[in-house]
Amino acid sequence: MNKPPAAVFTPRKKGKIVNMKIQTSRKAGFTLVEIMIVVAIIGLLAAIAIPNFVRARETAQKNACINNLRQLDGAKQQWALENGQSATATPTSANVAQYLGRGTAGNFQTCPAKGTYAIGSVSTPPTCTVTAHVLPTS
Repeated sequence: MNKPPAAVFTPRKKGKIVNMKIQTSRKAGFTLVEIMIVVAIIGLLAAIAIPNFVRARETAQKNACINNLRQLDGAKQQWALENGQSATATPTSANVAQYLGRGTAGNFQTCPAKGTYAIGSVSTPPTCTVTAHVLPTS
């Protein structure tokens, strides 16, 4: 008595092997959404950075102007001492220029923020026409 097998094995046909990989036709590159996200991030960073650059520029101009005012005050005081002038005497820019280290024919200092300097009398500190540029009193 021959019993038939419980499961019959059918051999697979030899032939072409089917590849299960999904084929996509996407080429290398960026999508419009990716580019828009990058542009938005750059715009956000620029919006944060530009006001800081402007503020830093204004601060640098103010500091340079205050240093110019200090030099003018020192030159004015030196002029008064060397020429025996009183506290009410008012020097001209030509009188002070030689004490600024630029020689007698040198250029007089200018404010980096396009302001102008008023030398004033020996007893008063020099001033700038830009209101924020004030020589601090010590």
